[in-house]
Amino acid sequence: MIRFVSLACALLVTLNVAVADEPQPVAKEAATVEAKKVDIGTQAPEFKIKDADGKEINLAELTAKGPVLVRLTCGCSGCDKELAYFQEIHDAYKGKGLTSLAIFREPDSKVASYVQEKKLNMLYAVDSKGDAWKVFETKTMPTNFLIEKGGKIVSVAAGCDTSGLLAKKLSEKVAKTVNADAVDVQKKVVDANSAKK
Repeated sequence: MIRFVSLACALLVTLNVAVADEPQPVAKEAATVEAKKVDIGTQAPEFKIKDADGKEINLAELTAKGPVLVRLTCGCSGCDKELAYFQEIHDAYKGKGLTSLAIFREPDSKVASYVQEKKLNMLYAVDSKGDAWKVFETKTMPTNFLIEKGGKIVSVAAGCDTSGLLAKKLSEKVAKTVNADAVDVQKKVVDANSAKK
């Protein structure tokens, strides 16, 4: 009887070891996950949109001339607070070839008054349906895409940061892209706000 129990135990241990060493099947979901097509190191997607005057803005044409900062945004309080930092980025690097394009997800009438109130001095368009978010494969608002001359995406910065830290880091990446000294846009906005008080 002892031999029988010993043999049974040895057989169970052998089976458990053999089963544990077999490769486990990969979950079907993991095998079919597609890589993002719009990401750092990839070509920017084909994208065209009309500005407020009905003129077509073609991303490929813009990136053929120089780097482009695409900002998918809205007029909410967080994006509104961030706008000053992105206007500073635009002002700091437009002379070095940067084109800034803000795409708002509100009705035309709301954006028109917002642009006048904020004295927006960069290229902008309205996409109230959110098609740009689909093309750029994001649901996050705001999301910023820095695209170098030629169309390769070099930075994606998603989310709202009213402190200006995200914009400061993006400014440093823009500076590298246009071969310029980095401008501390966070400090510039803080200083400008302090001077107003």
